[in-house]
Amino acid sequence: MPNHPRAGQPAEPSDLVDVARLVTAYYTASPDPGDPAQQVSFGTSGHRGSAFDTAFNEAHIAATAQAICDFRRENGIGGPLFLGKDTHALSEPAWATAIEVFAGNEVTLLIDEAGRYTPTPAVSHAILRHNAGLASAEKSSAMAAAAGATGMPVAALDAGMNRADGVVVTPSHNPPSDGGFKYNPPDGGPAGSEITGWIQSTANRYIEAGLDGVRRIPLQRALAAETTSTYDYMGIYVDDLPSVVDLDAIRSAGVRIGADPLGGASVDYWGAIAERHRLDLTVVNPLVDPTWRFMTLDWDGKIRMDCSSPSAMASLIGRRSEFDVATGNDADADRHGVVTPDAGLMNPNHFLAVAIDYLFSRRDDWPDAAGVGKTLVSSSMIDRVAAALERPLIEVPVGFKWFVPGLLDASVGFGGEESAGASFLRRDGRVWSTDKDGLIACLLAAEIIGVTGLTPSQRYEALTERHGNPVYARVDAPASREQKSVLAKLSPEQVSATELAGEPITAKLTRAPGNDAALGGLKVTTESGWFAARPSGTEDVYKIYAESFQGAEHLARIQEEARAVVGAALGD
Repeated sequence: MPNHPRAGQPAEPSDLVDVARLVTAYYTASPDPGDPAQQVSFGTSGHRGSAFDTAFNEAHIAATAQAICDFRRENGIGGPLFLGKDTHALSEPAWATAIEVFAGNEVTLLIDEAGRYTPTPAVSHAILRHNAGLASAEKSSAMAAAAGATGMPVAALDAGMNRADGVVVTPSHNPPSDGGFKYNPPDGGPAGSEITGWIQSTANRYIEAGLDGVRRIPLQRALAAETTSTYDYMGIYVDDLPSVVDLDAIRSAGVRIGADPLGGASVDYWGAIAERHRLDLTVVNPLVDPTWRFMTLDWDGKIRMDCSSPSAMASLIGRRSEFDVATGNDADADRHGVVTPDAGLMNPNHFLAVAIDYLFSRRDDWPDAAGVGKTLVSSSMIDRVAAALERPLIEVPVGFKWFVPGLLDASVGFGGEESAGASFLRRDGRVWSTDKDGLIACLLAAEIIGVTGLTPSQRYEALTERHGNPVYARVDAPASREQKSVLAKLSPEQVSATELAGEPITAKLTRAPGNDAALGGLKVTTESGWFAARPSGTEDVYKIYAESFQGAEHLARIQEEARAVVGAALGD
C-alpha cells in the first residue's frame, strides 16, 4: 500500500492525541454489550482498543480482571500475579482498575517497586523465575521424602497451587490512543486461545450484567492491602542478562550501542543495563510522553511505535553512523529493531536468519535436538539456514504463543516471527523467557559484532551468498466478513491450481507443519517461492505475504497469481 506523504516525518501538534479527553473517555464511556466492536476481544496478544471507540474502557478492564481472577480460582493458580504496564496514556488508568479488582479478589499482587514501567519480557522472566523456584522446592521435598526425612518445605506444600502468572497492560506498538491488556499464564508466555476465549466470554458476561459480580476495592485500599506487594522487576532482570547474552564480549570489544526505547517501557532498563554491565551504550531518547510527540509518522501517517518500520524508526536511522549498532524497541519492549551503519534498519526476517545462524553455531551448551521455530509467514531463508545447521525446523501459525511449550522445555532453541518478535534460550540451554524479548534480541546484535567483528547486516549478506537472496513483501486485498470466514476455513482441496509463477506447487497448507495447528488461512509453496493468505482480524481485508528467491519480477507474479488463487477459492 502507498505510503502517506508525511511518513517518516516528525509528528506535528495536529497528530497528537488529546490525553485528557482520552482518559476521560476511559472512565465515562460505557460499552454496549450488544455491539461486537465494543466487547472484550482477545486477538493474538490480548484485548486492545481505544477509549474513544468505547473499545477500551474501565468496564472492559474491570470485567477482564475479574474474569482472570475467576480463571485462576478454577485452575488452582494461587501464587502471585505479576502486573506490568507500559507508557501508553491508557495504561496507567487500566493498571489502577486492575489493581482494584485483583485486590478485591485477594490476589497476591506484585507491582514494580519503583512505580515505573515494566516491559513484557521482564514479566515473563519473573513468572518463570518464581515457578522454577517452586519446581526446585518440590524436587527437594521429593528427594527428602525418598530419603526418609520428615517434614516438607513450606514453598513445596503444593507447588501447583502456588504457581504465578501475570498481566501486562500494553497495546504493544499501537498508536497512542490505544490501550491493551494481556494475560500470561504460569508458562510465562502469551495465553493460548482456549484460555483467552474463556476469559473473553466471561468478561463479556460481566459487562452484560452491568459488572454485577465484579469484586473491587478503592485504589488506596488496594495498594495498602496485605496481598499487594512490590517486586524489583528491573534489577532482577538486568542482573540476569549475562546468562542469556555474552555481555563480556560486547564490553571487551567496545561495541558502541545506541538504544532507543521509542518512549516505551524499556526506557529505564537501557540505562540500567549500561551502568550495571559497564557497556558503551547511549540511550538516544530517554523521554516518555503519552502523546509520543518525538516520533516520526509511520507509513500510514499515524504515530506508531513499530521498531520494524523504517518510517517510525527514521530518527534513529538518521543517527546510524554514530554507533556500531543502534536498536529500537516498541512500547512494551517485546519487539526489536536493529540499525547498522552499513545497511540502516534491517528487515526483521534478515535479522532472524542471522540470529539463528549465529546462536546455533556458538551456543555449545544448547541441546543437540533443539530446533528452530518460525511462523509460517517468516522468510524461507530461515528454512535454508536451519537445514544448513542440521536443526529441526518447527513452522507454526502466526502468534508467539505457539513457541511457548518448546522454549519452556528447550526443544526450541530460538522462536521468531516476521514482525520482529523473538526469544531464545539461556547460554546453558535453559529457558529464559517464553514471551518475545526485544531487549535480548538487541543485545544479541551487539554480541554478534563483538564476537565476529561483522555487523548483522554484513552477516546476512554472507548468508545470501550461500543460500540465495530472497525478496519478501506483504500486501492487502479487500475481503468481506463472509469471505474472511471462508478463507480462515479453507482446505487444500479447494485450491485447484497446480502451478505458481511458472513453478509446480509443492505444498498447499492450511495446517502448520510444525504442530498441525490450523493456519487460519492458506500457504502455497514452490521450490523458489511461496505465498500465504490470511484474514485480518481488524479490517475487511486479507493479507498476502509472499517471497521469491528469483527476484522482484518473480515476486510480483507470485502476488498476482496469489490473488487469483485466493479469489477462486473465495468464489470471486
